[in-house]
Amino acid sequence: QVQLVESGGGLVQVGGSLRLSCAASGPTFSNYVMGWFRQAPGKEREFVGGIYWSGRSLYYADSVKGRFTISRDNAKNTVYLQMNSLKPEDTAVYYCAVDSWRGSIFSSPAEYDYWGQGTQVTVSS
Repeated sequence: QVQLVESGGGLVQVGGSLRLSCAASGPTFSNYVMGWFRQAPGKEREFVGGIYWSGRSLYYADSVKGRFTISRDNAKNTVYLQMNSLKPEDTAVYYCAVDSWRGSIFSSPAEYDYWGQGTQVTVSS
């Protein structure tokens, strides 16, 4: 059983930056995929990006490419989402999630087995 806890959300102005953290507890293996998702009010949950726990591959959604960066610190069992040049449309609840067995970075929330509680990011104009 993997437990995930996100932190780092908050209110930021347009063009600002935030770094979200996702701390994992329980078993983690190199083939685990860590995904970041977000969900704005009235919208479906959207894939932001993903990384293998080993760090060997990264994938970003086009909407955040060049602005967001995913990294991980295996010693701390933590994955980060660095968000720069934030826009009002980035406002959402951000979630981290784990796919524990499929072995590829999927963009569908249905492919992920464990989820954090989410952290709110609000970008004001």
